[in-house]
Amino acid sequence: QVQLVESGGGLVQAGGSLRLSCAASGRIFRMNDMGWYRQAPGKQRELVAGITSGGRIGYADSVKGRFTISRDNAKNTAYLQMNSLKPEDTAVYYCNARVVPYHTDEYEFWGQGTRVTVSS
Repeated sequence: QVQLVESGGGLVQAGGSLRLSCAASGRIFRMNDMGWYRQAPGKQRELVAGITSGGRIGYADSVKGRFTISRDNAKNTAYLQMNSLKPEDTAVYYCNARVVPYHTDEYEFWGQGTRVTVSS
């Protein structure tokens, strides 16, 4: 099995910054796409940013220019640098990864989530 553990969430004032980390461990032959999602109270989970194993990146329009996703393939870790945070960024942030554990099939895994609260 594969475990994803997020860290770095917390309470921050509007305009501040946080850096989220997502460390993957377990049976990993190859780590494919990784991404960050978020879910605010009463809303559906949405994709915030994604990064392929080759480094291709995409962002939700709402975070472009403020958030930066990156990954360290040697450490099977993804990061989300969040700058200029706004109260509307308040949500639980989830790490997502598509992993090939045993040379063939790909599986999707989720972290447990880390809460980000931005005060106005």
